[in-house]
Amino acid sequence: MNDDPVLTRRDGAVGVMTFNRADKLNALNMPMMLAIEAALGTLEADPLVRAIVMTGADDRAFMAGGDIADLATRRPASWYDEFGPTVHRVFRRIETCDKPTLAAVNGWALGGGMELMLCTDLRLMAAEAKIGLPEIKLGLFPGGGGSQRLMRQIPLCQAKKLMFTGDSLNAARALELGLVNEVLPRAELMPAAMALAARVANMSAQTLKLLKHAMLHGAEMPLESA
Repeated sequence: MNDDPVLTRRDGAVGVMTFNRADKLNALNMPMMLAIEAALGTLEADPLVRAIVMTGADDRAFMAGGDIADLATRRPASWYDEFGPTVHRVFRRIETCDKPTLAAVNGWALGGGMELMLCTDLRLMAAEAKIGLPEIKLGLFPGGGGSQRLMRQIPLCQAKKLMFTGDSLNAARALELGLVNEVLPRAELMPAAMALAARVANMSAQTLKLLKHAMLHGAEMPLESA
């Protein structure tokens, strides 16, 4: 069995990135972050890949946040000084990727897992899955960009409630808030994700790239400038 932390494959014009630390619920550590960056680079560089799907290798989790046990063993401040910027660099790279990205949220997406999801363009969620930013329950801060991205994607008071309480959202509530595009039974999730990604991949790659950049950067500009 392949024990690489992130697996990649191509199905037609769709690249698939699978988070593959099932024994740790796909939790993030430094090797995982670097593997995500490398996998994204591989799929970005492949001219046959025109859309990218991300999912978890185990139905229990899409990505269960940071690897807390691993983080607790890293004492030198210099390590944290490296880990934080790495998370921001990789997540921003997902957000600004020229190719459309789609999260197939098959299980828990907590902390960094939800923060990664917030960087993707399209999101499908299994009916059994849940998402959330529970960091405050550990006295921690959602430091992977969630404090900023979430409030740009749902009403501010809703974003504050989620982060202030650390509550999780079920799929129906995530859909109601507009955080995901569609909710499906888990067995239908990946087929639906691949079908949607294939539809998008059939569109003009150059137009998709320009449209992504216009929407991403324009959202933070005055209307006339955008």
